[in-house]
Amino acid sequence: MNVTLAVKQYISKMIESSGPGMKVLLMDKETTSIVSMVYTQSEILQKEVYLFERIDSQNRDNMKHLKAICFLRPTKENVENLIQELRRPKYSVYFIYFSNVISKSEVKALAEADEQEVVAEVQQIITKEYELFDFRKTEVPPLLLILDRSDDAITPLLNQWTYQAMVHELLCLNNNRIDLSRVPGINKDLKEVVLSAENDEFYANNLYLNFGEIGTNIKNLMEDFQKKRPKGQQKLESITDMKAFVDNYPQFKKMSGTVSKHVTVVGELSRLVSERQLMEVSEVEQELACQNDHSNAQQNVRRLLQNPRVSELDAVRLVMLYALRYERHSSSILSSLMEELNRRGVSEKYRKIVQAMIDYGGKRVRGSDLITPTDAVAITKQFFKGLKGVENVYTQHQPLLHDTLDQLIKGRLKDSQFPYLGPSSLRDSKSSCLV
Repeated sequence: MNVTLAVKQYISKMIESSGPGMKVLLMDKETTSIVSMVYTQSEILQKEVYLFERIDSQNRDNMKHLKAICFLRPTKENVENLIQELRRPKYSVYFIYFSNVISKSEVKALAEADEQEVVAEVQQIITKEYELFDFRKTEVPPLLLILDRSDDAITPLLNQWTYQAMVHELLCLNNNRIDLSRVPGINKDLKEVVLSAENDEFYANNLYLNFGEIGTNIKNLMEDFQKKRPKGQQKLESITDMKAFVDNYPQFKKMSGTVSKHVTVVGELSRLVSERQLMEVSEVEQELACQNDHSNAQQNVRRLLQNPRVSELDAVRLVMLYALRYERHSSSILSSLMEELNRRGVSEKYRKIVQAMIDYGGKRVRGSDLITPTDAVAITKQFFKGLKGVENVYTQHQPLLHDTLDQLIKGRLKDSQFPYLGPSSLRDSKSSCLV
């Protein structure tokens, strides 16, 4: 299910239900973020929404020529703000949409506040749009697979090397926005950038490519931009010349912004990779996750813990990976590594996470055999993988979920690990699954 598209359709329905005419979208802090995630300002302007306001703003003007579309969470604060709004309405008519269920008493309070009868409609989106949860009909019914993260605590600890994952991990993507204000020498226009696969073709096409491929594609993007850039001495000698320039300028300006944004983002990712020694860290992480060489592992982890350029977080993650991999090894040096963390000044809060991780996802807790396969087929696969090697040492690890889904599709999941509830005909057939 495409959640972004679903939300976009909800908002479109809200706007269309109010009919033609100029509109204001009245939101709270969270719903403002929701709308900005799925709509650009230019897109929503085309739907005659010319103003965006917060319900908790005290300085809004009276604009009786506008219709108000209220998109709010059903919190006590929002309901109270809406009651005050309806007692002294600033707009001609109100279409009210809540993101979830509100109580009958709150509906009654809103109705009593609407003395001027400006409310045209009140709806609870999630209850009205129940078809959201009606999955497409198929010959084979969908199968719900219920998993526990404690079965695979290793995957979330590994540094990732695809574009989207690196942006999330190293720069923090929040509501499609990246704060680059702390980047050394950053241009003021790039202190905050928007990354959205909905509106950024380059980002959409490169989401899941690895860092090396991104560098090549950024270079190609730059070269394409250079070819299309208007010449500095271009003469506009005729109406045709001027018209061609005006027609092409918006496209050029958009491409210029795309180039500047992605060159800046990739440049900052590259700086952080170098500064934090992430390639070296990631190689050891992958060895811990995929190989069974304790002697080599303990040397590499200890060496990185003594490297001042390795960040506190990366150091702790290395020790957590070591703990999960070798928690029951007869020659485990976990206590020594914990002392190393203490010597380099890692906070007690972080150090406690190591034991917490073992308690959460260690051998005693896991329902599956995450570390050492006991199944003959799995052992054979691992053996041949070791013989062939891998093209990229930074992407050796394959999440447990991959094998789980493969076994599910082939009907080989063990009942002891995944108790099944449902008709046997479904279990014995190849089924689509919802994770």
